[in-house]
Amino acid sequence: MTLKIYNTLSKRKEDFIPLEEGKIGLYVCGITAYDVCHIGHARSAIVFDVIYRYLKYRGYAVTYVKNFTDVDDKIIEKALKEGVDIRTIADRYIREHNEDMDALGVARPTVAPRATENIKGMIRLIERLLERGLAYVVDGDVFFAVERFEGYGKLSGRTLDEMMAGARIEVDKKKKNPYDFVLWKATKKGEPWWDSPWGRGRPGWHIECSVMSQRFLGETFDIHGGGEDLIFPHHENEIAQAEGATGKPFARYWVHNGFVKINSEKMSKSLGNVFTVKDILRRVHPDVVRLFMLRSHYKSIIDFSEDGLRDARSAMERFYTTLETVNKLLAGCGDFDNFSGKDLSGEDEAFFKKVESLPERFVDAMDDDFNTARAIGYVFETLRRLNTYISDNADRSEERSFLFAIDAAKKRMRETGKVLGLFLADPSDYFRLDKDRELRRRNLTKEEIEALVEERNQARRERDWERADEIRDRLRERGVLVRDSSEGSSWTVQ
Repeated sequence: MTLKIYNTLSKRKEDFIPLEEGKIGLYVCGITAYDVCHIGHARSAIVFDVIYRYLKYRGYAVTYVKNFTDVDDKIIEKALKEGVDIRTIADRYIREHNEDMDALGVARPTVAPRATENIKGMIRLIERLLERGLAYVVDGDVFFAVERFEGYGKLSGRTLDEMMAGARIEVDKKKKNPYDFVLWKATKKGEPWWDSPWGRGRPGWHIECSVMSQRFLGETFDIHGGGEDLIFPHHENEIAQAEGATGKPFARYWVHNGFVKINSEKMSKSLGNVFTVKDILRRVHPDVVRLFMLRSHYKSIIDFSEDGLRDARSAMERFYTTLETVNKLLAGCGDFDNFSGKDLSGEDEAFFKKVESLPERFVDAMDDDFNTARAIGYVFETLRRLNTYISDNADRSEERSFLFAIDAAKKRMRETGKVLGLFLADPSDYFRLDKDRELRRRNLTKEEIEALVEERNQARRERDWERADEIRDRLRERGVLVRDSSEGSSWTVQ
């Protein structure tokens, strides 16, 4: 099987062939460190986290670079407002970002460079562009001359004549062409600055990613990623800078994730519908967020809604309920060193073979442009098959062949789940954390619920069924479901 990737540059799916066999260079644009991360940041982070994990799962040695923009107009504005330097602001929000990503189960990249650590490289790249006649200096500012770069627009598919419509063009009388973009900005009062051949100043936004990607991955590398909103002008300008300076292809495959909408509306601070990662994780378990994001193809627009989160939470509950059952059945059964699939027959053999095919089907889905939606479908298909198998063999809970088969199912689901960053928690931990979040969301406490459950149990012991039903209904109205069994009553938050 060959991995196929939709390449924004060619506008089609292509067989993925790395520059160097067995190795991959991956660069993804990171955050501008002036505020906390929102759910749009979470989507991009989770998408490329899974791509990174999958490439490693397929046996590649991956160098994953994801930058931090730590000098920018918005960072400077916040620093001036608070009376601190830009490093204080950037450090704060990089720390917040890392906490959020850790909470979401997003793996750290191989390298996480900052723009301010690469100023010398930016100056060198600008000098090369000036030498090649692709840039010009006006009063200490340096601009890229887009008309002089023949391939400008090839990523976004726009021509220079078309770009005015819908594009936010920076108004600057210094520019020879309104489409030209800034490479270096002359310093203004109160702003941070660095010395350069054109005077004191700071880099433009686009130049940093061209420099940092090539510093760690080479002048030409395999995959460049980011949100769909970055295609134009940011990624278009990266290509112009990098290829203009080197005369070589920049990134060979361009991968872009789709937007996040909130209840079918565009996410916008003006609409008051921007949810931070911290907001969401106070309400739902990280597995729920990841599952919600990954049940859609990375290129599609997703609608972030209460219904969507509820469906994802319900699916995770099904998974961990089954895993809890499997763990109880396997408790104390020892290992299976002297047992293999060859020792199975009949129903056990058929179930085992289907379970063992999960990794192959998972790879088939993921090789089709990282189709996590189909891959997750295969995992839940295996889960349903496992539940049926357990139910049909309830009287065989101590048979070695039965236990071996359900252990194989658990291992295969965990194996594929590791690539997705899902299904990895201990069930008791998952349910405890999930319950805690739901209680906070509903302004309930464990003590309050358990007191009512005990009161109901007492009513049941006294055969006061009317009182027991009344308490059960009161709890249900508040989203608490009570389950009765021979071992007593338990409760969960719906």
